Amino acid sequence: MNKRILILSIAFIAMIFYANAQSSFGVKAGLSYNTTGELKEFVNETGTIIDNKGSGKSGYNFGIYGKIGLGPIYLRPELVYTKTTSKYILNLESVDYKMSKLDLPVLVGIKVIGPLSVYAGPTFQYVLDNDLQGLQYENVENDFTIGLNFGASLELGRLGLDVRYERGFTQNEVEFTGVGSNVIYRLDSRPEQIIFGLSYRLTAKK
Repeated sequence: MNKRILILSIAFIAMIFYANAQSSFGVKAGLSYNTTGELKEFVNETGTIIDNKGSGKSGYNFGIYGKIGLGPIYLRPELVYTKTTSKYILNLESVDYKMSKLDLPVLVGIKVIGPLSVYAGPTFQYVLDNDLQGLQYENVENDFTIGLNFGASLELGRLGLDVRYERGFTQNEVEFTGVGSNVIYRLDSRPEQIIFGLSYRLTAKK
């Protein structure tokens, strides 16, 4: 996936959204509990010294969403800024790995009963920044990655509550080095999150 595909996807979704009489839009924000993949340490590209799976910490997100009614189902594209943090033990000290990204989930949902609905769909992710405490960032394998969202939501008037699970599909290593050191650290930055969200619909219900 490249930037052109992402831009065209956003434009296509926006065109459908504004042309559809059953559309609405709003703002959203949420908190998450997230982890990333293993942290591995290499010396002169030989021999793994550390195999560290890390542990989760909290994160947050905020953005906008649209909702397009298609009979019994709906399409919900979102554009979200996400900040995640995971914890690793490095040289007997606890260090944080922080990542920020832009997410474009494209969710397909169906109403189950009353205000309750379930949904699932791909999320297209653009990595903005990587930071592993005290280490110098070298490169990232892919700026663009793809993941999966699925979850459930409640619509209570203009307010929406949802909980979802997100998992990155694309293996995406980030490389760091210690300052003045020949040690290379490689981290699998694929996110795995449980996200609790709150949304507010800005348009009147049609």
